[in-house]
Amino acid sequence: MFFSDKAFQLDRSKSLDKQVVSIIYGKGRGWSFSKKDFSHLGELASIDRTLSRMAEKGTVRRVMRGLYDYPAYSKLLKKDLSPDINQIAQALSRKFGWTIQISGNAALNLVGLSTQIPTQYLYLSDGPSKSYQLGNTEVTFKKTRFTQLGLKYSYNEILVQAIHTLGNRSLTTEELHKLRTYLLKASRTKTDGDDLELPQILIDRTLKDTQYVTSWIAHNIRQVLLSTSKSQEIKER
Repeated sequence: MFFSDKAFQLDRSKSLDKQVVSIIYGKGRGWSFSKKDFSHLGELASIDRTLSRMAEKGTVRRVMRGLYDYPAYSKLLKKDLSPDINQIAQALSRKFGWTIQISGNAALNLVGLSTQIPTQYLYLSDGPSKSYQLGNTEVTFKKTRFTQLGLKYSYNEILVQAIHTLGNRSLTTEELHKLRTYLLKASRTKTDGDDLELPQILIDRTLKDTQYVTSWIAHNIRQVLLSTSKSQEIKER
């Protein structure tokens, strides 16, 4: 049986669509991305067309030129939520090959501990200084030298930066509650009940990822984790 070039191209297009969708669904809702994240699948022009078709169908959402997300959905509000700012920043850094690090004030905003209305999120970057408008919010990258935290998970980087910005002191009950809430949400970890009990797998992952941070920050991270673990005691290092 012989196939025309047109039929062959259509078959390849469907195959690419399936591969792209599989990766997006695997990352989960809230993930932001560009065509660069799928460059291993084929030509960028083909991937660009695939993402455009998916945006037109409503499978993904175009959040700005060349950038998309698989929107998080609220069952309570029965609608898609606004794009995740940190996911947007991470997607831009991957797209352009930048190394970035969230600033302290931006970290406080993301974990819900800032008293200011967030209109700008600042990231330190080894790339050019640049700003992107996302609705009423501005995501800004500032070219500067900085010491990389070297953490595997971006939500732990935000946790560390937030605690560092709060200062070398014991955390309040409200701060502990908001940091625990942030960890559960950002890590996409499911938990039973409403007591914000952190699963042991998240506790272990966070401890391992942050084991080399400044000692007082590590102590406060343990305070966040210990205050919700009723089943197992975490020994001081």
